Amino acid sequence: MEKLSVGVIGVGHLGKLHSKMFNQISNCELVGVFDSNPEQAKLVAEEFGVKHFNSIDELLSKVKAVSIAATTSAHHEVAKKCFEKNINVFVEKPITATIEQGEELVKIANEKKLKFQVGHIERFNPGLLSLESFISDPMFIQSDRLAQFNPRGTDVAVVLDLMIHDIDIILSFIKSDVKQIDANGVAVVSDHIDIANARIQFENGAVANVTASRISQKKMRKMRIFQKDHYISLDFITGVSEVYRLQAIDEAALPNSISFGEMGVGDKKKRLIYEQPESKEVNALNYELQLFVDSVLYDKKIVVSGEDGLRALKVAEIIIQKIEQSK
Repeated sequence: MEKLSVGVIGVGHLGKLHSKMFNQISNCELVGVFDSNPEQAKLVAEEFGVKHFNSIDELLSKVKAVSIAATTSAHHEVAKKCFEKNINVFVEKPITATIEQGEELVKIANEKKLKFQVGHIERFNPGLLSLESFISDPMFIQSDRLAQFNPRGTDVAVVLDLMIHDIDIILSFIKSDVKQIDANGVAVVSDHIDIANARIQFENGAVANVTASRISQKKMRKMRIFQKDHYISLDFITGVSEVYRLQAIDEAALPNSISFGEMGVGDKKKRLIYEQPESKEVNALNYELQLFVDSVLYDKKIVVSGEDGLRALKVAEIIIQKIEQSK
Protein backbone atom coordinates (compact mmCIF):
# COMPACT_ATOMS: atom_id res chain seq x y z
CA MET A 1 0.00 0.00 0.00
CA GLU A 2 1.27 3.43 -0.95
CA LYS A 3 1.70 5.63 2.08
CA LEU A 4 1.93 9.39 2.39
CA SER A 5 4.87 10.68 4.45
CA VAL A 6 3.57 13.33 6.83
CA GLY A 7 5.01 15.62 9.51
CA VAL A 8 3.31 17.75 12.16
CA ILE A 9 4.48 21.30 12.90
CA GLY A 10 3.39 22.57 16.28
CA VAL A 11 2.62 19.78 18.74
CA GLY A 12 0.81 21.48 21.57
CA HIS A 13 -2.64 20.23 22.54
CA LEU A 14 -4.05 20.07 19.02
CA GLY A 15 -0.84 19.10 17.23
CA LYS A 16 -0.47 16.15 19.58
CA LEU A 17 -3.95 14.99 18.56
CA HIS A 18 -2.99 15.36 14.90
CA SER A 19 0.05 13.17 15.52
CA LYS A 20 -2.12 10.53 17.18
CA MET A 21 -4.59 10.50 14.26
CA PHE A 22 -1.89 10.30 11.58
CA ASN A 23 -0.41 7.35 13.46
CA GLN A 24 -3.78 5.58 13.09
CA ILE A 25 -4.35 6.27 9.38
CA SER A 26 -3.33 3.19 7.41
CA ASN A 27 -2.18 4.91 4.19
CA CYS A 28 -0.11 7.47 6.03
CA GLU A 29 3.31 7.39 7.71
CA LEU A 30 3.95 9.92 10.47
CA VAL A 31 7.64 10.65 9.90
CA GLY A 32 8.18 13.14 12.70
CA VAL A 33 7.28 16.38 14.44
CA PHE A 34 8.66 19.86 15.02
CA ASP A 35 7.83 22.40 17.69
CA SER A 36 9.46 25.68 18.70
CA ASN A 37 9.68 24.08 22.14
CA PRO A 38 12.19 21.21 21.64
CA GLU A 39 11.20 19.49 24.87
CA GLN A 40 7.55 19.35 23.82
CA ALA A 41 8.54 17.99 20.41
CA LYS A 42 10.69 15.33 22.05
CA LEU A 43 7.87 14.21 24.37
CA VAL A 44 5.34 13.86 21.54
CA ALA A 45 7.86 12.15 19.26
CA GLU A 46 8.69 9.60 21.94
CA GLU A 47 5.02 8.94 22.63
CA PHE A 48 4.33 8.05 19.00
CA GLY A 49 7.66 6.47 18.18
CA VAL A 50 8.78 9.01 15.59
CA LYS A 51 11.61 11.50 15.19
CA HIS A 52 11.60 15.05 16.57
CA PHE A 53 13.30 17.40 14.15
CA ASN A 54 15.43 20.38 15.15
CA SER A 55 14.22 22.59 12.30
CA ILE A 56 11.25 22.88 9.96
CA ASP A 57 13.57 22.61 6.94
CA GLU A 58 14.93 19.31 8.21
CA LEU A 59 11.40 17.94 8.63
CA LEU A 60 10.29 19.17 5.19
CA SER A 61 13.15 17.33 3.52
CA LYS A 62 11.65 14.02 4.71
CA VAL A 63 7.91 14.43 3.97
CA LYS A 64 5.41 15.13 1.18
CA ALA A 65 2.77 16.75 3.39
CA VAL A 66 2.48 18.50 6.73
CA SER A 67 -0.12 19.46 9.25
CA ILE A 68 0.38 22.91 10.77
CA ALA A 69 -1.06 23.23 14.27
CA ALA A 70 1.15 26.10 15.40
CA THR A 71 -0.32 29.41 16.62
CA THR A 72 -2.35 31.36 14.06
CA SER A 73 0.31 34.08 13.83
CA ALA A 74 2.77 31.47 12.49
CA HIS A 75 0.48 29.92 9.86
CA HIS A 76 1.49 32.17 6.98
CA GLU A 77 5.26 31.94 7.41
CA VAL A 78 5.27 28.19 7.97
CA ALA A 79 2.80 27.33 5.21
CA LYS A 80 4.61 29.55 2.70
CA LYS A 81 7.90 27.80 3.51
CA CYS A 82 6.18 24.44 2.94
CA PHE A 83 4.70 25.48 -0.41
CA GLU A 84 8.06 26.83 -1.58
CA LYS A 85 9.46 23.33 -1.00
CA ASN A 86 6.49 21.74 -2.82
CA ILE A 87 4.96 20.30 0.33
CA ASN A 88 1.16 19.82 0.59
CA VAL A 89 -0.39 21.55 3.60
CA PHE A 90 -3.16 20.99 6.10
CA VAL A 91 -3.45 24.04 8.36
CA GLU A 92 -5.65 24.51 11.41
CA LYS A 93 -8.28 27.25 11.35
CA PRO A 94 -8.24 30.15 10.95
CA ILE A 95 -6.27 29.89 7.73
CA THR A 96 -4.02 32.85 8.62
CA ALA A 97 -3.93 35.92 10.85
CA THR A 98 -4.80 38.31 7.99
CA ILE A 99 -6.72 38.20 4.72
CA GLU A 100 -3.66 39.27 2.73
CA GLN A 101 -1.66 36.35 4.12
CA GLY A 102 -4.44 33.91 3.28
CA GLU A 103 -4.75 35.27 -0.26
CA GLU A 104 -1.02 34.82 -0.81
CA LEU A 105 -1.07 31.21 0.39
CA VAL A 106 -4.07 30.30 -1.76
CA LYS A 107 -2.37 31.87 -4.80
CA ILE A 108 0.89 29.98 -4.23
CA ALA A 109 -0.87 26.65 -3.62
CA ASN A 110 -2.92 27.04 -6.81
CA GLU A 111 0.10 28.06 -8.90
CA LYS A 112 2.09 25.07 -7.67
CA LYS A 113 -0.93 22.73 -7.83
CA LEU A 114 -0.43 21.69 -4.22
CA LYS A 115 -3.17 20.47 -1.88
CA PHE A 116 -4.21 23.03 0.73
CA GLN A 117 -6.83 22.08 3.33
CA VAL A 118 -8.05 24.18 6.26
CA GLY A 119 -9.02 22.49 9.53
CA HIS A 120 -12.65 23.50 9.95
CA ILE A 121 -13.36 20.32 11.88
CA GLU A 122 -17.08 20.91 12.45
CA ARG A 123 -17.69 20.18 8.76
CA PHE A 124 -17.00 16.58 9.74
CA ASN A 125 -19.21 16.46 12.84
CA PRO A 126 -21.23 13.20 12.76
CA GLY A 127 -24.52 15.06 13.23
CA LEU A 128 -23.80 17.44 10.36
CA LEU A 129 -22.73 14.60 8.07
CA SER A 130 -26.08 12.90 8.71
CA LEU A 131 -27.90 15.94 7.28
CA GLU A 132 -26.24 15.96 3.85
CA SER A 133 -29.41 14.83 2.05
CA PHE A 134 -31.70 17.25 3.93
CA ILE A 135 -30.04 20.67 3.62
CA SER A 136 -30.70 22.28 0.26
CA ASP A 137 -31.60 25.98 0.36
CA PRO A 138 -31.57 27.44 3.89
CA MET A 139 -33.20 30.84 4.29
CA PHE A 140 -32.60 31.39 8.01
CA ILE A 141 -29.92 29.92 10.28
CA GLN A 142 -29.51 30.44 14.01
CA SER A 143 -26.28 29.24 15.60
CA ASP A 144 -25.11 29.41 19.21
CA ARG A 145 -21.61 28.37 20.23
CA LEU A 146 -20.85 28.90 23.92
CA ALA A 147 -17.77 27.59 25.74
CA GLN A 148 -16.47 27.59 29.28
CA PHE A 149 -13.51 29.90 29.70
CA ASN A 150 -10.13 28.47 28.72
CA PRO A 151 -7.01 30.69 28.45
CA ARG A 152 -5.98 28.72 25.35
CA GLY A 153 -7.29 30.59 22.34
CA THR A 154 -7.60 34.02 23.94
CA ASP A 155 -4.77 35.36 21.76
CA VAL A 156 -7.46 36.04 19.15
CA ALA A 157 -11.06 37.29 19.23
CA VAL A 158 -13.80 34.74 19.91
CA VAL A 159 -14.90 35.38 16.32
CA LEU A 160 -11.70 33.71 15.07
CA ASP A 161 -11.54 31.17 17.88
CA LEU A 162 -15.11 29.83 17.95
CA MET A 163 -17.54 31.68 15.68
CA ILE A 164 -15.50 30.97 12.56
CA HIS A 165 -16.59 27.31 12.74
CA ASP A 166 -20.22 28.33 12.23
CA ILE A 167 -19.32 31.00 9.66
CA ASP A 168 -17.62 28.32 7.55
CA ILE A 169 -20.59 25.95 7.83
CA ILE A 170 -23.11 28.68 7.00
CA LEU A 171 -21.10 29.76 3.95
CA SER A 172 -20.98 26.15 2.77
CA PHE A 173 -24.81 25.94 3.03
CA ILE A 174 -25.85 29.28 1.55
CA LYS A 175 -24.70 29.56 -2.06
CA SER A 176 -24.91 33.32 -2.27
CA ASP A 177 -22.69 36.34 -1.74
CA VAL A 178 -22.81 38.21 1.56
CA LYS A 179 -24.82 41.44 1.26
CA GLN A 180 -24.56 43.00 4.71
CA ILE A 181 -23.19 42.23 8.17
CA ASP A 182 -24.17 43.80 11.49
CA ALA A 183 -22.35 42.81 14.67
CA ASN A 184 -21.84 43.59 18.34
CA GLY A 185 -19.42 42.21 20.89
CA VAL A 186 -17.38 42.91 23.97
CA ALA A 187 -14.09 41.97 25.63
CA VAL A 188 -14.69 40.71 29.17
CA VAL A 189 -11.76 38.69 30.49
CA SER A 190 -9.16 39.08 27.75
CA ASP A 191 -7.78 41.83 25.53
CA HIS A 192 -9.89 40.57 22.63
CA ILE A 193 -13.60 40.15 21.94
CA ASP A 194 -14.95 37.38 24.21
CA ILE A 195 -18.66 37.53 23.30
CA ALA A 196 -19.98 38.33 19.84
CA ASN A 197 -23.20 38.30 17.86
CA ALA A 198 -23.51 38.84 14.12
CA ARG A 199 -26.37 39.05 11.66
CA ILE A 200 -25.26 38.05 8.16
CA GLN A 201 -27.56 38.89 5.25
CA PHE A 202 -27.05 37.30 1.84
CA GLU A 203 -27.91 38.52 -1.65
CA ASN A 204 -30.51 35.75 -2.09
CA GLY A 205 -32.43 36.93 1.00
CA ALA A 206 -31.09 34.33 3.41
CA VAL A 207 -30.12 35.45 6.92
CA ALA A 208 -27.85 33.92 9.55
CA ASN A 209 -27.82 34.99 13.19
CA VAL A 210 -24.59 33.82 14.83
CA THR A 211 -23.60 34.01 18.52
CA ALA A 212 -20.32 32.93 20.12
CA SER A 213 -19.03 33.27 23.67
CA ARG A 214 -16.09 31.81 25.57
CA ILE A 215 -17.53 32.85 28.94
CA SER A 216 -20.34 30.45 29.71
CA GLN A 217 -21.27 28.19 32.59
CA LYS A 218 -22.19 25.39 30.21
CA LYS A 219 -21.06 24.39 26.74
CA MET A 220 -23.47 24.83 23.86
CA ARG A 221 -22.90 24.20 20.14
CA LYS A 222 -26.25 24.22 18.39
CA MET A 223 -27.56 25.25 15.00
CA ARG A 224 -31.13 25.59 13.74
CA ILE A 225 -31.80 25.69 10.01
CA PHE A 226 -35.01 26.80 8.31
CA GLN A 227 -35.76 26.16 4.64
CA LYS A 228 -38.87 25.46 2.58
CA ASP A 229 -40.81 22.56 4.13
CA HIS A 230 -37.98 21.86 6.63
CA TYR A 231 -36.97 22.77 10.16
CA ILE A 232 -33.63 21.20 11.10
CA SER A 233 -31.93 21.19 14.50
CA LEU A 234 -28.37 20.07 15.18
CA ASP A 235 -26.43 19.62 18.40
CA PHE A 236 -22.72 19.53 17.58
CA ILE A 237 -21.81 18.26 21.07
CA THR A 238 -24.05 15.19 21.07
CA GLY A 239 -23.99 14.71 17.29
CA VAL A 240 -27.79 14.43 17.32
CA SER A 241 -29.77 16.00 14.47
CA GLU A 242 -33.55 16.34 14.19
CA VAL A 243 -35.68 17.09 11.15
CA TYR A 244 -39.28 18.26 10.95
CA ARG A 245 -40.47 18.35 7.33
CA LEU A 246 -43.49 18.35 5.08
CA GLN A 247 -43.68 15.23 2.94
CA ALA A 248 -45.87 14.46 -0.05
CA ILE A 249 -48.77 12.19 0.86
CA ASP A 250 -47.75 9.57 -1.69
CA GLU A 251 -44.10 9.61 -0.58
CA ALA A 252 -43.10 6.58 1.48
CA ALA A 253 -42.28 7.45 5.09
CA LEU A 254 -38.79 6.64 6.25
CA PRO A 255 -38.27 3.99 8.97
CA ASN A 256 -38.63 5.33 12.53
CA SER A 257 -40.22 8.58 11.37
CA ILE A 258 -43.17 10.00 13.29
CA SER A 259 -46.16 11.52 11.51
CA PHE A 260 -47.97 14.49 13.03
CA GLY A 261 -50.87 14.42 10.59
CA GLU A 262 -51.70 16.10 7.32
CA MET A 263 -51.74 19.75 6.26
CA GLY A 264 -53.22 21.59 3.29
CA VAL A 265 -56.00 20.62 0.90
CA GLY A 266 -56.35 18.81 -2.40
CA ASP A 267 -53.18 18.13 -4.36
CA LYS A 268 -51.26 20.46 -2.01
CA LYS A 269 -51.90 18.24 0.98
CA LYS A 270 -48.73 17.13 2.76
CA ARG A 271 -47.79 15.09 5.81
CA LEU A 272 -45.78 16.64 8.67
CA ILE A 273 -43.18 14.16 9.88
CA TYR A 274 -40.35 14.08 12.40
CA GLU A 275 -37.20 12.04 11.96
CA GLN A 276 -33.81 11.74 13.57
CA PRO A 277 -31.20 10.93 10.91
CA GLU A 278 -28.72 8.30 11.99
CA SER A 279 -25.40 9.88 12.97
CA LYS A 280 -22.35 8.45 11.27
CA GLU A 281 -19.85 6.73 13.53
CA VAL A 282 -16.82 8.87 12.77
CA ASN A 283 -14.04 10.66 14.61
CA ALA A 284 -14.19 14.13 13.04
CA LEU A 285 -10.46 14.87 13.33
CA ASN A 286 -9.44 11.45 12.03
CA TYR A 287 -11.90 11.77 9.16
CA GLU A 288 -10.75 15.22 7.99
CA LEU A 289 -7.09 14.19 8.16
CA GLN A 290 -7.87 10.96 6.29
CA LEU A 291 -9.53 12.99 3.54
CA PHE A 292 -6.46 15.23 3.36
CA VAL A 293 -4.17 12.21 3.02
CA ASP A 294 -6.42 10.74 0.31
CA SER A 295 -6.55 14.03 -1.58
CA VAL A 296 -2.75 14.10 -1.79
CA LEU A 297 -2.24 10.41 -2.58
CA TYR A 298 -5.09 10.03 -5.09
CA ASP A 299 -5.42 13.64 -6.33
CA LYS A 300 -8.94 14.03 -4.91
CA LYS A 301 -10.73 17.33 -4.42
CA ILE A 302 -10.13 19.04 -1.07
CA VAL A 303 -13.29 19.19 1.06
CA VAL A 304 -12.44 22.41 2.95
CA SER A 305 -10.11 24.25 0.60
CA GLY A 306 -7.86 27.23 1.11
CA GLU A 307 -10.51 29.29 -0.71
CA ASP A 308 -13.12 28.11 1.82
CA GLY A 309 -10.88 29.04 4.73
CA LEU A 310 -10.18 32.44 3.19
CA ARG A 311 -13.87 33.15 2.62
CA ALA A 312 -14.66 32.37 6.25
CA LEU A 313 -11.79 34.59 7.41
CA LYS A 314 -13.03 37.49 5.30
CA VAL A 315 -16.49 37.33 6.89
CA ALA A 316 -14.94 36.97 10.36
CA GLU A 317 -12.77 40.05 9.78
CA ILE A 318 -15.80 42.11 8.73
CA ILE A 319 -17.59 41.02 11.92
CA ILE A 320 -14.59 42.09 14.02
CA GLN A 321 -14.43 45.43 12.20
CA LYS A 322 -18.15 46.03 12.77
CA ILE A 323 -17.73 45.30 16.48
CA GLU A 324 -14.77 47.67 16.74
CA GLN A 325 -16.74 50.38 14.94
CA SER A 326 -19.69 49.99 17.32
CA LYS A 327 -17.59 50.69 20.41
